[in-house]
Amino acid sequence: MIVRKHMGRASPILLLLLAFGFFFATYNLLTMIIHNKASNLGSWVVDGVKRSGELNSKFHVALTATDAPYSQWQCRIMYYWYKKVKDMPGSDMGKFTRILHSGIPDKLMEEIPTFVVDPLPEGLDRGYVVLNRPWAFVQWLEKATIEEEYILMAEPDHIFVKPLPNLAHGIKPAGFPFFYIKPAEHEKVIRKFYPKESGPVTDIDPIGNSPVIIKKSLLEEIAPTWVNVSLRMKDDPETDKAFGWVLEMYAYAVASALHGVQHILRKDFMLQPPWDLEVGENIIIHYTYGCDYNLKVNMHLSLSLSVCVAYHRRPDCLTVIVSVTPCRGSRTYYLSIFYTKVLFT
Repeated sequence: MIVRKHMGRASPILLLLLAFGFFFATYNLLTMIIHNKASNLGSWVVDGVKRSGELNSKFHVALTATDAPYSQWQCRIMYYWYKKVKDMPGSDMGKFTRILHSGIPDKLMEEIPTFVVDPLPEGLDRGYVVLNRPWAFVQWLEKATIEEEYILMAEPDHIFVKPLPNLAHGIKPAGFPFFYIKPAEHEKVIRKFYPKESGPVTDIDPIGNSPVIIKKSLLEEIAPTWVNVSLRMKDDPETDKAFGWVLEMYAYAVASALHGVQHILRKDFMLQPPWDLEVGENIIIHYTYGCDYNLKVNMHLSLSLSVCVAYHRRPDCLTVIVSVTPCRGSRTYYLSIFYTKVLFT
């Protein structure tokens, strides 16, 4: 009886070892489950800048532009900042191309690396010049010699404030999640271009084509579909009304999903003042919105902003002309200024 009693009691050391063993087994099991779930997610939302880990991770910086003075001015600023950060530690930035879809060379050809492509046939864009963007990329990808395996699709109103690593992972591109791109809220319209057999609407990422870092071979597949979806959306009155000025962004998101491509969503890819008030860890400033200040120096969004900016021969010698406009029916005055003077100092 005494022997049996002692045999039925476990020593404290044994219990401790069993507890540790159970803990590590449970930890490893949960880690495997979480890792497996993450690998099966269509879109990852990621914070914090990390490299892709690719051996040849350099990406070509490409933006589409016109020969209009405002577009030229933006391109000069964008190219200036590209050169400032390109060779900094942590950068995977390769060569630069301004894809000029005006059809003829302009005066910036010798200043900025430029590839001239044709615009859409007259009248096909219906006054929505952004429709030329996907068509410009198709032509550039077909005709240009591009050394890098990846491409960053950027825009003239982007300013690099930090060196940009390759945020893509293999064939999985990286994009920025826009708060106003909401495919699920437009399912009725989306289904005209993304049928049910293609998958749930939630497979469509809340992105535009820019900023996106994507493998060149993958973009070569998506770009023609992007053109076709853009034109079809513009030709459909209901879709045109629903999407408005972001129609081409929805077209890229749908075209990507049609090819089974989903993006790693990088919130740190870009900031958009006045919605974002600090640079923080973000890499690109997107100055698409007007930033106004009232007499109390509170910044807010203006839908009717008048900014007058002149530049000299060098883009780092900007003269900023401040416009002060009274707001109708109130004592608020809008002080319209621009970022670039501060950023160039």
